[in-house]
Amino acid sequence: MARDSDTHDDGERDRRLVGGWEGRYYEDFEVGDVYKHPYGRTVTETDNVWFTNLSMNLNPMHFNEAYAAETEFGERLVDGTFVIALAVGMSVIDVSANATANLGYDDIRHHGPVFHGDTLFAESEVVDKRESSSRDHVGIVTTELRAYNQNDELVLSLERTPMVLKRSHAEPSAAQPTGWPEGIGTQPEDLE
Repeated sequence: MARDSDTHDDGERDRRLVGGWEGRYYEDFEVGDVYKHPYGRTVTETDNVWFTNLSMNLNPMHFNEAYAAETEFGERLVDGTFVIALAVGMSVIDVSANATANLGYDDIRHHGPVFHGDTLFAESEVVDKRESSSRDHVGIVTTELRAYNQNDELVLSLERTPMVLKRSHAEPSAAQPTGWPEGIGTQPEDLE
């Protein structure tokens, strides 16, 4: 519903560019914070088969149903490196949208199997942060990334350490958010 201040005498609504989520900058991280990343993701058979083929993983547990049926699991398992990639990808929105580099992935543990049709959810806990000793424009943040299935079973954990840009060195704007070339889309002068 329009407020009086939102419309002009001719009935036209005010328009403005509003910045979207830019991700966290180094200053936004506090040790002990937990970010529950939005959007769970259901893992499909196609995800598993494509990733297994792309990565040339020759373990028949991921692509041979007859073989996998004879194992303790009774069916194919999702490739563990896909689970890592998916969980890390889910965390980018909160942890590394403003990263300049990933320094390491440590203490990777698969706590349980992932099957076709499982829906995964991820969260990250900040376990350490420090200034970079070699680069003034970034800080180093370490998080513990945890992934769970739809039954609240922990299936993956790892430590992740990106270098994250400091806010004072970022230059995104509503007209030119990170990743957009200058002049693309609606510009402030288009709204005047």
